[in-house]
Amino acid sequence: MTKLGDILNRLENKVAIVTGSTSGIGIGIAKLYAAEGATVVICGRREERGQEIVDEIKEVGGEAFFHFMDLDDISSIETLFKDVNEKCGKIDILVNNAANVSLQDGSVTELTLEMWDAMFTSDLRGTFFAIKTVIPYMQENGGGSIVNIGSMASTGGDLGATAYACAKAGIDMLTSCVALQYGKDDIRCNCVRPGLIITPQNEALVAQELKDIFLSNIELNRYGCPEDIGHACVFFGSDESAYVTGQIINVDGGMNSHVPTVAQFRELSSRTW
Repeated sequence: MTKLGDILNRLENKVAIVTGSTSGIGIGIAKLYAAEGATVVICGRREERGQEIVDEIKEVGGEAFFHFMDLDDISSIETLFKDVNEKCGKIDILVNNAANVSLQDGSVTELTLEMWDAMFTSDLRGTFFAIKTVIPYMQENGGGSIVNIGSMASTGGDLGATAYACAKAGIDMLTSCVALQYGKDDIRCNCVRPGLIITPQNEALVAQELKDIFLSNIELNRYGCPEDIGHACVFFGSDESAYVTGQIINVDGGMNSHVPTVAQFRELSSRTW
């Protein structure tokens, strides 16, 4: 975790909710937010794991507490924002990171309606409802920042992750709509699209062949880590981005910034055909 002496307190006195912050990218975001001075609400379905993250943050001088939330249960989302607003008096930042990574996906003909609906419930419906619920609290507070975690899967077609890619494309458009409709209330909405992020939870599950494919297309010669996403989220949550809204940033080591044949031409030691 970033040491408190190494930071600038860019989120000092802010209250931030980071959904899905009991694993992976969510932990990285939450710990950086706490290191930058925010009071962080760790939320998810695993209370014991959530409390462990809270304890780790407090051990290094940060402020955090856990609150249960299940993306599939809208009543738990409503309760989350109500309780946090009552406890802290405001909600400054919402990071929509939660998603169900264990859902089935496939090609268009392989997908059932149940698989499609489950993906959209997890990766789009829950985010939409969280935003819908938090906006009145942010309006009451005079503004706020919403940071959506998207995916580079939304940038093009996929052989198998059809429902996931479509749901994440919905996150991109939702970001634009929220930014447009509520900018007048000083509510900003931006999106961070992660590339291949290796976490303690997924490292053993990502096949080496997949890692090699990604690395051959990544310009910075390494995989991403949760803190890479966290730093972008700190910027969007802080006053440094006070005049930035409706933006989508790829944090992918440059993978989506070049033509798709780069990896093959590198193998040929050629710059062109």
